[in-house]
Amino acid sequence: MNGIAITSDSTCDLSVQQIRENEIGIMPLSVMLGDKSFRDGVDIVPADIFRFFEETGELPKTAAPSVKEYEDFFRPYVEAGETLIHFNISSKASGSNGFAQAAAKAFGGKVIVVDSHALSTGQGLLVMKACDLRKEGKSAEEIAETVNSLRDKVNTSFIPDTLLYLYKGGRCSTLSYYGAKVLSIHPMIAMKEGQLYPKKKYIGKMSRCLKNYVHDLAEEYPQYDRTRCFITHSNADAELVESAKQLVKDLFSFDEVTETVAGSVITGHCGRNTIGVLFISK
Repeated sequence: MNGIAITSDSTCDLSVQQIRENEIGIMPLSVMLGDKSFRDGVDIVPADIFRFFEETGELPKTAAPSVKEYEDFFRPYVEAGETLIHFNISSKASGSNGFAQAAAKAFGGKVIVVDSHALSTGQGLLVMKACDLRKEGKSAEEIAETVNSLRDKVNTSFIPDTLLYLYKGGRCSTLSYYGAKVLSIHPMIAMKEGQLYPKKKYIGKMSRCLKNYVHDLAEEYPQYDRTRCFITHSNADAELVESAKQLVKDLFSFDEVTETVAGSVITGHCGRNTIGVLFISK
């Protein structure tokens, strides 16, 4: 397509259909369960993580591809005569971007690496925007410039059902974890400048918190890119997902609302029943 290839770390959490239809190359990150290593989106699913955690009380470890692995991944595209645009999970969440940037130096400007400043379908929104721009006939440089300008307009946020995974992973204090458990607090976790932070607290049942969360997003972002919205979750209860979809359809006017399930890397940090509504604001 226009001599431009688009690829991403597996952490973009796009659906199989979107990946195939848009010919997006995916670079899997690694997930370690004990002493066994798996490739995100290839030979491990979130259910494996939940099972491992229940049996061992340990969270999986994750690892970025090495510089050589990125070089091997980029090379076929460049040798085919394409200019490659690759999207990484936020550099403040993983070493992937640094390794990919180092690997890109071997290809004389034919590989452009984008630090998404996001994760999950926040990253996926930028990947899909790049695909849209490619279809419009934009150059690789124009695509990279546009997506870089949009990075801080991406609403990457979610609410977890439990803080246990964040607590076990060192991203939540003991006081916050036990306080949330006792008081039934469900925080909105958002990204700012590529880093996760607790933005707001909701109290009560997850269904009630989800409703308040979507209403708050609609109030905070009256102007937004209507092209698409992702409702991304980590194997959440079906009724919660359907509730989120209906709320988004009632309060927003997106051309496309797509449900995706978070991959193993993202799931391993947030736990089951986490739900996020992600889109690009204006």
